[in-house]
Amino acid sequence: MRTGSEPATARSALRARLWLSLWGLGWAIFGTAAFALVGRPGWAAACAVLWLVATVDMMTILRHMRQGPHYQPGRDIPPYRPADSRPPYRRPPQHRHP
Repeated sequence: MRTGSEPATARSALRARLWLSLWGLGWAIFGTAAFALVGRPGWAAACAVLWLVATVDMMTILRHMRQGPHYQPGRDIPPYRPADSRPPYRRPPQHRHP
């Protein structure tokens, strides 16, 4: 059921994000080392920046996971209540001129 408040109450699959972050972290480390060894400092620097981004993302994900079920809901956590209990907006009737 759509309530219209989904973007404000969206939940993230933190475990999936953690694994994707680890995957990206591994490739960034590999790319940094490989490009540094073959003498491509520009590409090595680009991979090092990706390494930094993946590390910050992983730290953020781990922080949210440690904060408990508000950020990492399980099957026993009920969905959020709608932001407000007002009925959905209905357009007023349009007046037609004869």
